[in-house]
Formats: sequence, structure tokens, C-alpha cells
Amino acid sequence: MLEEKKYFYLLIIIPIVVLVYILLQLWKRKAQRTFANKQLLERLSPEKSTFKPILKLIIWCLAIASLVVALVNPKIGTKLETVKREGVDIVFAVDVSKSMLAEDISPSRIDKAKRIVSEIINNLGSDRIGIIAYAGRAVPQLPITTDFSAAKMFLSNLNTDMLSSQGTAIDDAIRLAKTYYDDIEQTNRVLVIISDGEDHSSGAAKLAEEATKEGIKTFTIGIGTAKGGRIPIKRRGITESYKRDAQGEVVITRLNEKTLQKIAAEGDGAYIDGTVTETAVNFITDKLGAMNKTEFEAKKFSEYQDQFQWFLGLGIFLLLIDIFLLERKTAWLQKLNLFNEKKS
Repeated sequence: MLEEKKYFYLLIIIPIVVLVYILLQLWKRKAQRTFANKQLLERLSPEKSTFKPILKLIIWCLAIASLVVALVNPKIGTKLETVKREGVDIVFAVDVSKSMLAEDISPSRIDKAKRIVSEIINNLGSDRIGIIAYAGRAVPQLPITTDFSAAKMFLSNLNTDMLSSQGTAIDDAIRLAKTYYDDIEQTNRVLVIISDGEDHSSGAAKLAEEATKEGIKTFTIGIGTAKGGRIPIKRRGITESYKRDAQGEVVITRLNEKTLQKIAAEGDGAYIDGTVTETAVNFITDKLGAMNKTEFEAKKFSEYQDQFQWFLGLGIFLLLIDIFLLERKTAWLQKLNLFNEKKS
């Protein structure tokens, strides 16, 4: 557990220190060359080490990193207890097929989908959530959990390159989601499918209907536009071309609302257009809030111990080493010649 994550921005000091060091070394070399040549400088200062300035820089960077982590104050849970919670089990099935790269929804369909899920998570209370990614097949990303921070971390890592099999197998996502709900008494089960609706499978609506018999309500969120958009092929963030079909024509991917609406209808849920993030988030949040909550048990840490002192001590220790680490060659190190420094 990290208590004060906001202090991580102070790590920007490290690249600044490195940049200042490089500029200082370049300035010193330029100044020295105006005074004397390299051979004369080595004769005038034979005891000057070429490695220790770099070692001092490394120590400074490590010391700064340690002090920043001390400010963040990592904590370790020391007592695990069982608590009673009331909520809904929600599984998010996110489409990560290549069509989700289309930019007819700004900044892209996949980014819009991730933002909507993230905002929904922000509005949840004592619910449990799970995440599934699917394209040509569905794969589990996060099992049912109350750890929203972990959910956001897994969510941020979703991308269209994570599955080699392409397509949009919504039926596979529903089938996998049914295995996520492990509490027999939990009747408030929700599946939220976020997709552009280009379903390359068959039977998704039928599976959604079957899921309702297990107490699973299926909601769908459409990402994309009826006009559609091209699928960019990017390299290092720069669009080089667009995906083409077998005939060489640029592929246009469009939102298929009918498929998503049918799945939601058969799944005893509802469909919402995800074009406006706030509208989609409020719609799903209201639907969840209107559902009866089921009580369940969850494990959580109730006591934490601060760990900042270890990093503070390490930072101070490194700074003390720097104080006593002069830029002259150390006699015993010079004899060992660990850094292959030339002897005058």
C-alpha cells in the first residue's frame, strides 16, 4: 500500500540531475581544453579519478529515489480480517480486437472503452469486479476482487496487441464470464460488455439468455459510430497506413448497435451508446445502484505498518557515502585498478 503516491512526481529530479551533470562535464572539458591539452592535464592532476564522479552521480540518483519512496511511505499489511460487505459482482468484458483502434471516437475506441470502465469503477462502493479481454477468443485478466487499484492497473494494460487471434468472439467472453461468479448465494451478477459490436461469432445472444438463468444481467456499451472509421496501422505512435482487405480496399469498421442491443435484451439488461463517457457511466452506475445488494465476505488488511524509515535511512546513508567519496583516486583502489584507469 502506498500512502502518498503524489510524491512520485519528485522523481523528475533524477533526470534533471543527470542532465545537469552531463552539461557540467561538457562545460568542464571545454574549459580545460582552453587551458591545456589532455596529456598536460593528466600530469597536473594524476590523482583525479575518472570513475568516481560517475559513481557519485549514481549514489545521488539512488539517494533521491530512496528519499522520494520514503515520502510516498509504503505500508505493509500486518493483520488480515474478514469483513461483511454488500454489493454486486460485476465483470467487465472489454473488446481488444484491432477494430477498437479506429479513431471515429476520440482518442480511439479502445481508449474510450478503458476510460468508461475506469469511471464506472470510481463510482462503485462495496462491489466486486473482474475483467476479461476478448478478441478472437476471451482471456481472463482479473478474477473477482474488491481491489479497485489492481483492477485499474490491469485495465490500463489492455491493448489490441495482447491477443494474436483476431475477431470479436462475444460468445466466448460471455462463456468465460459465467465462470467468474464463484459465490452460489450471489444473485446480483452483472456482465458489462464494451465493444463496437462487430461480432464474428454466433450465439452470443443465446448465451446471454442462458446467463440470465444463473442470475447474470448483461449490459452492453457501444463504442464507435455508424459512419465508422479506418483502422490505423501505427509504428511508435505514428500512423503509417490503414488496414486493407484482401482486395486492397481500406477497411471501414462501423458500430453494430443491433447486435449489442439484442445481446442486452436477451440478457435482461440494457444497451447504452458509449459516445458520451459521462452518459454511459451514469447509466451503468444508476442501474447498479438500483439493484438489491447481496452480503458477502471479503478479506482485507485492517492494520498497516509504515516502511518509510528504511528508505529514509538508505537515502541518508547514501548521502553520507557521497560526502566521504572524494574525486581523488583511493590508494587501495588504485592498486587494484578495478576501473581500468590508466597509470601515469
